[in-house]
Amino acid sequence: MAYTTINKSTDYFNTKLYTGNGSTNAITGVGFQPDWLWLKDRSAGGGHILVDAVRGNNKSLSSQDGNAEVTRTDIVTAFNSDGFTLGADSGNFVNVSGNNGVGWNWKANGQGSANTDGSINTTYTSANTTAGFSISLFTGTGSNETVGHGLGVAPEWVIVKGVNNTGSWTSYHKSLGATKYMHLSETDAQATASSVWNSTAPTNQVFSVGAGVQSGSGNTYVAYCFAPKRGFSAMGSYTGNGSSSSPPFIYTGFKPAFVMLKVSSTTDSWNMYDNRRNGYNGTGARLRADVSNAEDTGTAYQTCDFYSNGFAPQGNDTTSNGSGNTYIFMAFAEAPLVGSNNVPCTAR
Repeated sequence: MAYTTINKSTDYFNTKLYTGNGSTNAITGVGFQPDWLWLKDRSAGGGHILVDAVRGNNKSLSSQDGNAEVTRTDIVTAFNSDGFTLGADSGNFVNVSGNNGVGWNWKANGQGSANTDGSINTTYTSANTTAGFSISLFTGTGSNETVGHGLGVAPEWVIVKGVNNTGSWTSYHKSLGATKYMHLSETDAQATASSVWNSTAPTNQVFSVGAGVQSGSGNTYVAYCFAPKRGFSAMGSYTGNGSSSSPPFIYTGFKPAFVMLKVSSTTDSWNMYDNRRNGYNGTGARLRADVSNAEDTGTAYQTCDFYSNGFAPQGNDTTSNGSGNTYIFMAFAEAPLVGSNNVPCTAR
């Protein structure tokens, strides 16, 4: 029996490594035209650059701060059928000549169209129901509202950011529940407030937002919604055991290509790992979504081993494997454990 309808995970998510050149830089080999592109200079602290097809490729946000969207015409100059093009990057963010860069690419559905499922009609909702990923742009009211996500199933991770106003990246995760929230741009532990998600879990049509998310009436907000797809993506949680010799194994049902995790029970960074930078198990590096630093290398806790059906954070540091600590994660596949072509994947 087929395990998943997604034969090729890289049709919907892919990590692309590149070298900056300080000029026009066409990055190819992504495998599709990205609708959400997350860029980081690995060699320096230029900060994270996040752009999407809904807001436009020249509109950037940064995950390490709560700043409003900035128009930058010389960073991402185009989304292309097999990747993206970088410009001269006068601010030295992600295209510094000779520096190593990484781009994480997700496929939604172009700019999309208005969604009327919620009490707020979105300006655009770009939804990929196969991959379980959507982007929505909407105008806040400062009151409890619902917003259509277009996925047809309930998302398990929702990230909302004000576009034209300063404010944190507010994150909902199913493992924490609808009364809890975390901030992608901060190291804080989970917090409790009914005013954030209106104490209401997302449904197959909408997610709920309160004044704690969209506090400014008339302000514009972007939401990135993720629903798990068997064999392609997973959202969940695990408990650290503090053992560097036998760390916890987290089952995903596929060989990961990308993992982002964060301790929710205490304070620490959002760790990002992928199969391109990490190479083979026992090697690799960590990037952190909440800081602009270059990637960390050289210590065990900065690595994460990927297996054919899951992952294991290495070391015993509180950042990923503190004893008794709770961690949330989101993972995307390099390959399903068994694809719909019934071909099994192998360990790395």
